[in-house]
Amino acid sequence: MSLPADTPPAVADALGYLQHHLQELTKRQNASEHTINATLAGLTAQLQQLTQLITAPAPTVALPLVSLSLPPVSPPSPVPATPSKQQTRPKLSSPPDFSSERSSGRAFLNSCTLYLRLAPEQFTCDEEKIFWTLAFFKDGRAAKWSKNLFHQEVDTGIFPIQSWTDFEQQFQSQFFPVNAEADAINTLEGSSYYQENRMVDDYLDSFLILALDAGYTDPWILVVKFRRRLKLNVQSQIATMPFG
Repeated sequence: MSLPADTPPAVADALGYLQHHLQELTKRQNASEHTINATLAGLTAQLQQLTQLITAPAPTVALPLVSLSLPPVSPPSPVPATPSKQQTRPKLSSPPDFSSERSSGRAFLNSCTLYLRLAPEQFTCDEEKIFWTLAFFKDGRAAKWSKNLFHQEVDTGIFPIQSWTDFEQQFQSQFFPVNAEADAINTLEGSSYYQENRMVDDYLDSFLILALDAGYTDPWILVVKFRRRLKLNVQSQIATMPFG
């Protein structure tokens, strides 16, 4: 690079230095490019070799068969079943033998019905319920009525009562009071029904049964009739009791 003759020496020195430095940078850049190209070429060759290794099928190696003798395995011991908890219920008492008296017919039928409702799993059909109830008909008119039913079964081949509802209806017609409502009204309206020597609780139970049979539902009438038949000393105690 030629400079004008009148170029100051300082400028000429600076330009010379820059030109020399630029040449050095150019040499270094060329060397770096050569090194980078060589490195890329080497990496490309290595990558191709790795690709061939991956895609090449693996050689098959025959392994010798080894016989393994395993000890016998015993089946697991059965786990005992956990007993399920059964729902406990109070012990039920069977109804008493039926005496065939009409005055006790309602109580006997109620006792049978209560047992059937509390232990339904003991009966699979209405016929079993009927036969179970008839087992308590052991004497008197009730035993004769039961015997007649079985005689009809022998004659016809069919038991004459097929449902529990039918049995209840026939039992009521045979062993309930003929006119329970009239009898209860006559007792409550008569002059012979009093507490007498009974406890108040016993008298109350008897009065409520009669009131139910008589069809009395008015609270005022029930109170008046109940108090009128109490003992005089009990009536006096009730009259002096504070209310409200």
